[in-house]
Amino acid sequence: MTALELFLYIMLGALVQVAIAAFVVLVKRWRDLRFMEKRLSGLEVPTPGEPILDDLKAAFQPGRKGGPWKGERPFRVAKREIESPDGKICSFYLEPEDGGPLADFKPGQFLTFQLDIADEAVSGPPKAVTRCYSLSDAPGGGRYRVSIKRVEAPFDKPDAPPGLSSSYFHDHVDEGDVLKVKTPSGHFYLERGTSPIVLIAGGIGITPMISMLNDALTHNPDREVWLFYGVRNSAEQAMQEHLQRLDGRYPNFHLHVCYSRPLPGDQLGRDYQHEGRVDVDLLRRTLKFQVYDFYICGPRAMMESLVPALDDWGVPDQHIHYEAFGPASIPRPKRQQAESAETQDEAPGPVSVTFATSGKTVPWDPACESLLEFAEQHNIDIASGCRAGGCGSCQTVIQSGEVSYTHSPDFDPEPGTCLMCVSRPKRDLTVEA
Repeated sequence: MTALELFLYIMLGALVQVAIAAFVVLVKRWRDLRFMEKRLSGLEVPTPGEPILDDLKAAFQPGRKGGPWKGERPFRVAKREIESPDGKICSFYLEPEDGGPLADFKPGQFLTFQLDIADEAVSGPPKAVTRCYSLSDAPGGGRYRVSIKRVEAPFDKPDAPPGLSSSYFHDHVDEGDVLKVKTPSGHFYLERGTSPIVLIAGGIGITPMISMLNDALTHNPDREVWLFYGVRNSAEQAMQEHLQRLDGRYPNFHLHVCYSRPLPGDQLGRDYQHEGRVDVDLLRRTLKFQVYDFYICGPRAMMESLVPALDDWGVPDQHIHYEAFGPASIPRPKRQQAESAETQDEAPGPVSVTFATSGKTVPWDPACESLLEFAEQHNIDIASGCRAGGCGSCQTVIQSGEVSYTHSPDFDPEPGTCLMCVSRPKRDLTVEA
């Protein structure tokens, strides 16, 4: 055998080895990809202790996130789930009927529903009703969730009608039904970060707090989060198991549940941590001394007492964020003084507001936060939904005069109209209401 032949044989052997090695690598890569495809499609379960690649899984599911949509979009109810022992809080899981991407949202924002509700006592076409409900889970899932409490007649007014839209959801909206939904919106939301936060909820005000809590612990488990949740007793408490599970899992999450009227079987230390209501005295006794951002959502009485009390405690205005359910006038002297100093374009003298349809002309009260609140004080019925400038339900024609907005609304009002829930008169004003 010549030296040339020997060299060729050696080269051929080396090429064969390289080819075999490449083949083995390709086969391994192919098997890994097949395994990943099966895992991501749900056909194969990872072995215990093996990390689940959530980010990679999201990347393999196109269309999970998208931009906001215009107008109403049909969503199908994929699931209903009772969230409180008394059965009065129910979660509705929503998926887009068109199968398209979901718009992302910030934890604390809401969905606006356009409902067609028939009056069972009166024949005729259904009534168009607009209502807003907070999203009750963190962004990033493949569907939306809202958790709605059945609103019953108040104890002191047993003859009053129950909540129209909440009764409709509980009694008539089933799995498979399709609802008309506007894109997520709202100015009450939590920004991701590292600063410690205090979430305060009363009753069904827990829904945006669950969204904030889930998002904060998912994206920054080391962030210090305090949740103060006030309800009457265990029968009314929403998502108790979920909250207790998070409290046991995350050392930086501090759960404080307050029962104002505990049931005989409710146990202090097991079911709740404090007897009474959530107030500033409780916060001062419980919280460590440091700077917090406060996020508050609850019924009128709670908001009207707690928010000004935080002001008096010395919490800076920029660290107090709140959203009230229903009409609530939150007296905040510090903010009102600052707004008065900044609002130079409002008329310096008395301003009158005329409600043309109702035939009333009344002097404007600068203590009111909005024209909607002002109208309600004078028993003038204005259709409303979100009360935050997001749904457009309170859009009203301006016949004369001009308004200013307390903040930039999510809904763009038509020319010659205003959103009563987030506007104030700049000078004498006449509206079609």
